[in-house]
Amino acid sequence: MLESARKHIERHHADADGLITLARKEDGRFHQEHFRMDEISAKLSEWIGEDVYFSQNTFYRPQRRVENVRQLRAVYVDVDHYLLNHSPDWVIGSMELELFGERVPDPNLIIHSGRGFVVVWFIEPVPGKKALPLWQAVESHFSQQFAKLGGDPKATDAARVFRIAGSTNSKNGAEVKVQYRHDHRYELRQLQADYLPELQPKRERKGRPSKSARLFNTYSLHYARLRDLSKLVELRGYNVKGYRETLCFLYRYWSCCFLADESEALQQTIEFNSEFTEPLRIREVEKATKSAEKAYHARNDKEANRLAQEKGYPGAGYNVTNETLIRWLDISEDEQRELQTIINAPEKRRRKADANREARRIESRNPARTDGEAPRSAYLAQQAGRTTDRIEALRKALEANPDASQRELAEAIGVSAAWVNILLKKGV
Repeated sequence: MLESARKHIERHHADADGLITLARKEDGRFHQEHFRMDEISAKLSEWIGEDVYFSQNTFYRPQRRVENVRQLRAVYVDVDHYLLNHSPDWVIGSMELELFGERVPDPNLIIHSGRGFVVVWFIEPVPGKKALPLWQAVESHFSQQFAKLGGDPKATDAARVFRIAGSTNSKNGAEVKVQYRHDHRYELRQLQADYLPELQPKRERKGRPSKSARLFNTYSLHYARLRDLSKLVELRGYNVKGYRETLCFLYRYWSCCFLADESEALQQTIEFNSEFTEPLRIREVEKATKSAEKAYHARNDKEANRLAQEKGYPGAGYNVTNETLIRWLDISEDEQRELQTIINAPEKRRRKADANREARRIESRNPARTDGEAPRSAYLAQQAGRTTDRIEALRKALEANPDASQRELAEAIGVSAAWVNILLKKGV
C-alpha cells in the first residue's frame, strides 16, 4: 500500500515546486498538512490508511486555497458513475470509445477511487498566478465532456484533492488503485488550442463572444478579486478586526463564483478567516456569509437576472463597484498600489502615467538636440517606434483577453480607447 502511494505521488509531482497537501477526512472535515516533494516520501507512512488524499497542484503557502496555487500540474475530471447506476466496465468502455483521443486527449492515469474514477492529464507546470483563468476554462470544458457519465462539475477547482493509491475508501472498504497509461505532459496552451479554439482571438467574429470566452473572462475577474482580498489582509498584517465579516462575505461570494462549488467555497472561506490575528468563530463565519451563497444562486437564476436587468443592474447576484469596496474596507491609496483590480480612478490614471513614462524612457534612447528637443526626424522615428510598441502591446493584451472591450484594452496598455481603435484599423 505504501509503495503504491509513493509511486502515485512521485509520478504526479516529480520535480514539483511548492507545497503538496496531504489530507485525511475526519468527522466530515479535512485534516491536512503541507510538504515539499523531497519531504513527502518520508511522511507517507504516517498517513496511508482510510480516506487519504493529496493535492493535484502545489501551493506557495501552507493554505489550500486557489489564490495560493504555485504550480498548475494537472487537469482532471471526477467521474461519479455510481450516481447514475452505470457499471464501471461500461464507463471505462464509453470513455475509451467516445472521449479519449476525440473530445479529450488520452489521459495520463485513471484513479479507481472505490466508487468512481478520476481521470487525470499531466501538464507542463505553469504558474498559478498567470495561468489559472486559462486552466479553469480548460478544466471546466473537459469536465463537461464527461457529464453523461457522471462527471462532477463541482470538482473542478485548482485546490482540489483526490484519493491516493494504496489508501482505502471507508464507504465500501475498496482499495484505491491507479491505471497508468503514459508519462507525456501536455502543454496547457496546446490543450486550449486543440480543444477550446473559441478562446482564440477572432476579431472578425460578430455578436456576443463564445460561452467559453465569457467564462474565461469571468474566471479572470473573480480570481483577481480573491487575490486582492488575500493581499489586503497580508498588507494589514492579518489584523483586520472591524472588517472580518465583510472580507469573509466577499471572499465566499467570489469563491462561489470562481469554484462553482458552494461547499468548497465555504471551506476556503473558513481557512481564509483562520489567517486573521483574531479570527471569527466558524459559526460566525457561516452566519455572516450565508447571504453570499444566496447571491450566488440568484446570479445563476435566469428569472432573477431578467428582473435585475429590468431594474438597470448588470444582472442578479452581488454587483458592487470598486468605489464601494474601497469605502467599505477603508482601502488606502498606498494599499491600492499593491492590488490588481480593487483600485479607484486616480490609481488607474497613475498606473497609466507610469506606463507612459516608462515608454518615453525607452524611446528617449534616440539622440536629442543640445537644446533638449529631438530633431524632426528623430521625433518621427520615435513616434513610429511608439506605434510599433503599442501594436505589440495590444496584440499581447488581445491574446490574454480576446473578448475585452476597446476601453478595457486601452486601460491594459495605457492608451486611450481612440488609440485602440486606430491600432485595430492598422490590422493588429
